[in-house]
Amino acid sequence: MSAARDMLCDTARAVFAEAATAGIAPVEEAGFGLLLVPEENNGFGGDWGDVNAVLQIAGVIVPDLPVAELIAGEAFQPAATVSLMAGAMGRALSLSIDHVNTRQQFGRPLGKFQAVQQSLAAMACEVRAVEAAAAALASRLDAVGLDAAAADFEIAAAKLRANRAVGVVTAIAHQVHGAIGFTEEYDLHRVTVPLMRWRGAHGNDAFWAARLGRQVAGFGGRGLWEAMTARGA
Repeated sequence: MSAARDMLCDTARAVFAEAATAGIAPVEEAGFGLLLVPEENNGFGGDWGDVNAVLQIAGVIVPDLPVAELIAGEAFQPAATVSLMAGAMGRALSLSIDHVNTRQQFGRPLGKFQAVQQSLAAMACEVRAVEAAAAALASRLDAVGLDAAAADFEIAAAKLRANRAVGVVTAIAHQVHGAIGFTEEYDLHRVTVPLMRWRGAHGNDAFWAARLGRQVAGFGGRGLWEAMTARGA
């Protein structure tokens, strides 16, 4: 990550922490709505890689605020939702790891039990796959000059992959936490509830599977490989 993006992320964390109690106003005042606006038009001149990084943070700290709507237009909302989901899944994983490393059962941490380790390994694979899908989508959008139509294959693939991961990630996160994951006092529900909502936002699994399938069928056997390698995938 570049120094400029590091600085952007540090700013986002500070602003979103304030927005968590004050609402969307601090995000608007900080100018995040100008993130994709070119510098010559008095914007920040950011790319989708910047948006992806900022929205992953928003998915952790302020999942219920309309940060994605503020930064990106309607055509980019499915892509923006993937970034929010990647951030929220990463938070669910970190909370789960922290819990099993501190919660004792039969005289040793839960994380020492092989069954728990296997569940967390499966969860981590899903989280990293969604993060990779979000990063690949960001690269494609930047390569095509933020043309959502030209990145439709990557948007469909990333949203479907993120949707499919929600069931695995939320189920394992709550299983390893026991009942406390559902309580108001604990942070886990603040990311898993939005994840279940985002799964159906801008199209459910069937919608994106059909959209992706039509494109794959259109490429044909050789065409799919040629299209993917031409993208550098």
